[in-house]
Amino acid sequence: MIDRKHIGAVLPSYEVEVEKGRLRFFAKAIGETNPIYTDDEAARHAGYPSLPVPPTFLFTLEREHSHRFDYLQMLGVDLHRVLHGEQSFAYHKPVYAGDTVVFEPRIADIYDKKNGALEFIALETVVKDKSGSLVAELRSLIVLKNGEAT
Repeated sequence: MIDRKHIGAVLPSYEVEVEKGRLRFFAKAIGETNPIYTDDEAARHAGYPSLPVPPTFLFTLEREHSHRFDYLQMLGVDLHRVLHGEQSFAYHKPVYAGDTVVFEPRIADIYDKKNGALEFIALETVVKDKSGSLVAELRSLIVLKNGEAT
């Protein structure tokens, strides 16, 4: 069982610059055809200062951070037992290509179900712009399978 003392633990923050090439690649990968996500002129014509970030792109940036799963090692989690449970987003301010965003993750909750056969780790990440304004709140749930769930 994961020690509940880790609930509330603040993990190291990190910043990421939103790159146009990555946005274009992401838009293509998800099948997005709206040109505001790939064409600078179309984005500006639509009233955006640059290419806007598609809704789930911040989750992608969060997952790509090189130390993203270090907290699982800190908790003593066997990565072979890890399943992605869910993710959710709350957006407060748009993000555009060229912006730098700061990710501030923390372990929000740890709990179990089915008499410990399943354990859950809720991670909440606050995303801010360089000025410290709230951009988004990301929440993900990691599920650990401990033996056969009944």
